[in-house]
Amino acid sequence: MTDTGKATEKARAGKDTAGKGRLAITLVRSGICTPKDQKATLTGLGFGRLGTRVVREDSPAVRGMIRKVRHLVEVTKG
Repeated sequence: MTDTGKATEKARAGKDTAGKGRLAITLVRSGICTPKDQKATLTGLGFGRLGTRVVREDSPAVRGMIRKVRHLVEVTKG
């Protein structure tokens, strides 16, 4: 019976990641005159320079980071 439970967990895990997409995020405005927490968020997303484009998995954590700096970035599906 435990084998069945493990198989079900694996199937669920596969379904969870299959439904999620990827987000292409582009830094369109500079973070120079922004608060320290927003600069840290940009670094956490992987930005270093203006115009840089990064691709991240669509997750609640990434969406929260994007929301914090939404005035500096542009998001597309990708």
